[in-house]
Amino acid sequence: MTKPSAASKTSPGAIRSLAAAVALAACAFSVPVLADGSSVIDIQLTPASDFTPSDGREMDVPAWRINQAIATRVIERFNARANPAVVDYEHQTLHKETNGQPAPAAAWMRALQWREGSGLWATVELTARAAELIRTGEYRFVSPVFAYHPQTGEVLSIEMAALTNHAAIDGMEPLALRAAASFGYAFQSDDNQDTTMNKLLAALIAALGLDANTTEDQAVAACAALKPQLDTLQKIGKEVGAEEIGDGAAVLAACTALKTKAATSGDPDPSKYVAVGVVEELKGQIAALTAKQTDREVGELVESGLADGRLLPAQKDWATDLGKKDIAALSAYLKTAQPIAGLRGSQTGGNPPAGGVDENGLTQAELAVCSATGIAPKDFAAQKPKTA
Repeated sequence: MTKPSAASKTSPGAIRSLAAAVALAACAFSVPVLADGSSVIDIQLTPASDFTPSDGREMDVPAWRINQAIATRVIERFNARANPAVVDYEHQTLHKETNGQPAPAAAWMRALQWREGSGLWATVELTARAAELIRTGEYRFVSPVFAYHPQTGEVLSIEMAALTNHAAIDGMEPLALRAAASFGYAFQSDDNQDTTMNKLLAALIAALGLDANTTEDQAVAACAALKPQLDTLQKIGKEVGAEEIGDGAAVLAACTALKTKAATSGDPDPSKYVAVGVVEELKGQIAALTAKQTDREVGELVESGLADGRLLPAQKDWATDLGKKDIAALSAYLKTAQPIAGLRGSQTGGNPPAGGVDENGLTQAELAVCSATGIAPKDFAAQKPKTA
């Protein structure tokens, strides 16, 4: 299928206008004898792989391309039509405005299907006249008209077809009439919209460096994958002082300058940075001084408590340990503890006498209770039960 020659030049009004990026192509496939009583037929529109016409015509692409993935897109576009595609006689629909002859329909395409290993097929409903012409052998071939990409040769859409007696492609399956359910679909494609989308998709594929067979969904996914990268680049540009994210050279130059600065910075400035070893040594010295200071303060508190009777000599070790762990807790205890007047200036210095009790007859444990509760040893002794 090449662009129409001078002898068969298509009038602009003959078919829906297609953008320059898409050309119309026509080829023909053989048709068998039609069985009696049949009106629904499956016709082959393309083979299952790249193909060319057999009539030696000049091509503007190496070959027309078709495979399952391409066919899937063609079928989707076909199914979006509001009206079925026509099958006429000898492509008269393309020539009626130049020759003034009518262009009656021979059939209407109802559905497309891909047959792996065979190609793209259409289920069509024949008119009574067309069925009779095929049955009597007056028409032997079908010639599809499809749009294809002028750079890649990829088949884009099925536009129409025609019964003809000129076979442009060898080896195609003949027409076979057989019983088939009526699909009843209504089809109509918007050629201009499809063409615009095809041009946009082709430009997007080229810009992203994707494979020519990339689908619309795959191209959209590739664009979506770029967004996080652009976001990261924008952050980098902002950090390095590049005002415009689109100025890749400025961002690269700023990053290179930072890398060079890092590589040539040498040793850190001693007036701003201290070695880790020095910091650790200072931390040790501070900890030692802090512990020494704490020990001194705890010692002073304990001695003060012992001196005024707030602490018993037996409580010295306990009070010292408490102060080393929590000096605030020791201070709080001493603030609430009541001094034991009897311990100040006592002959035993607050220590229990040799017999195990003090001058009030209290044991060391009882004296500790007095200290903790603030009861004077004399009063505590007075309340003790008398022993026989």
